[in-house]
Amino acid sequence: MKLCMKLPLVLVLSVFVVPVTVLSDSSLSSNGVSEIHKKLLSFAQNPQVFDWMVGIRRKIHANPELGYEEFETSELIRAELDQMSIEYKHPVGVTGVVGFIGTQKPPFVAIRADMDALTMQEMVEWVHKSKNAGKMHACGHDAHVAMLLGAAKILKEHEQDLQGTVVLVFQPAEEGGAGAKKMIAGGALENVSAIFGLHVANHVPIAEVASRPGPFLAGAGFFEATISGKGGHAALPHHAVDPILAASNVIVSLQHLVSREADPLDLQVITVGKFQGGDAFNVIPDSVKIDGTFRAFTTESLMQLKQRIKQVITGQASVHRCLATVNFFEDEKPLSPPTVNHKDLREHFRNVAGDMLGFEKVKDHQRWMGSEDFAYYQEAIPGYFSFLGMADDALGPLPMPHSPYFRINEDALPYGAALHASFAARYLLEFQQEVPLPEREHHDEL
Repeated sequence: MKLCMKLPLVLVLSVFVVPVTVLSDSSLSSNGVSEIHKKLLSFAQNPQVFDWMVGIRRKIHANPELGYEEFETSELIRAELDQMSIEYKHPVGVTGVVGFIGTQKPPFVAIRADMDALTMQEMVEWVHKSKNAGKMHACGHDAHVAMLLGAAKILKEHEQDLQGTVVLVFQPAEEGGAGAKKMIAGGALENVSAIFGLHVANHVPIAEVASRPGPFLAGAGFFEATISGKGGHAALPHHAVDPILAASNVIVSLQHLVSREADPLDLQVITVGKFQGGDAFNVIPDSVKIDGTFRAFTTESLMQLKQRIKQVITGQASVHRCLATVNFFEDEKPLSPPTVNHKDLREHFRNVAGDMLGFEKVKDHQRWMGSEDFAYYQEAIPGYFSFLGMADDALGPLPMPHSPYFRINEDALPYGAALHASFAARYLLEFQQEVPLPEREHHDEL
C-alpha cells in the first residue's frame, strides 16, 4: 500500500493560482444537507478545479489505453492522489488503483470510475485527439476518471467531516474484460457496504441525472463463430461449399431467437457486428468468421441465448454442408450480469441528486440494452448506477458512445465530481453500521 502523509489544507490547494473557497463554516451533518450539496457543486465548478479536471480528462483522452494496459493512466491517477496526500493501493486488478479518504474506519462506501479505451480510430479532429492509432476513448471513461479525481479533491478538502471512509475505485477493463471482477478479487470492496457509479450520457440533458431501481442495464455475452466450407471458383459454386451463404443464413436465423423464441416482455438482443470472409469478388472462400453480442435482463435469459446461439450456428452450418466452431470467450470476456440497482439505495440517490440539482432534474430512465460491468460490484454488495447528462442544444447532437465521432461535453465534469462526493459523504452520514467491521490492515504492497 502506498501511504501518503496528510498535508495542511493550504498546501493541498497550492496547486491553484487562486485560492478555492471551502466549507469551513459547514459540516456534513443532517442540518442544511441541501445547502451543503450545492456548495460541493460550487466547489467543483470553481474555474481552477474545473480546468484541472478538464486537463486530466484531455491528457487521458490523448493517450487511450485498452483493458489491462492502462499503465500510464494509472500512473497519472496515482500522481494526482499523491499530490492530494490520499492513501491508495496499487496495483489492484493489474492496473487498478484503490484510494481511501476519511477515518479509515467503518462504515466504508465506494465510488467507481473505469479507465479503459476502445479499439477504434478516432475521427474527431481536435487538439487532444488520440495519439494511439486504433485506440480511442469513445465511451467517456476519460471523463469518468477526471470526475472521480474531482470527487477525491472535494472529499479530501472535507475529510474532517466524513463519518467513515470513502473508497475510490479506479478500475481497468470495463469494455468486455471484466475488470470489476479482478478488482473485487483484489480486495477493492473489502469492508465496503455500498458502491455508486456514474456514466456520462449523450441523450440526457446537462445538469440532469437518470436512473431506475431494479434492472437498469442488460447483461451481455460475446461470441465468435468460424464457419468452414470448401473454397472454389465463384462461377462453379457446385464444386465448392459456400461458407458465406451458410453464415448469411446463420445471421438471419439468430434473429429468430428473439422474435420467435423469447417472451416479448423479456427484452433481448442479438447483434452480429462483424462478418469477415473472402478476399476476391470471384472466389468462394474456405471459411467465414462472424462476431456478435447478446443481451438480456436476466441471467437465465442470457444462458438460454448462449445455448441456442451455439445450436443455431452449428445447425445452420450443417444444413449448408459446413462445419462451425463457436467461442464465447469465457476467460477473456466472461458473461456480464445485468446491472441491477439496489432498491434500498433509490431514495438515497434521489435525495442527494435532488438536493444538489433540483428534484425536477432527477429523471426515471427506461431499461437500457447497453451493458456495464459495474454489475459485478452489485452482485457482491448493494450498488446504484446512473446516467449523468451532458446533452446541450448549444453543442448540437452528441454521437452515441462507441462511435468514432463520440465527444464529451466537459461542462458535465463538475456535476459528476460533486455527485460522486455527495453520494459517498451522505451515505456515511445516513447509513452508519450498527456493528463495526474489522479495521482494514495496512500493507506496504498489495
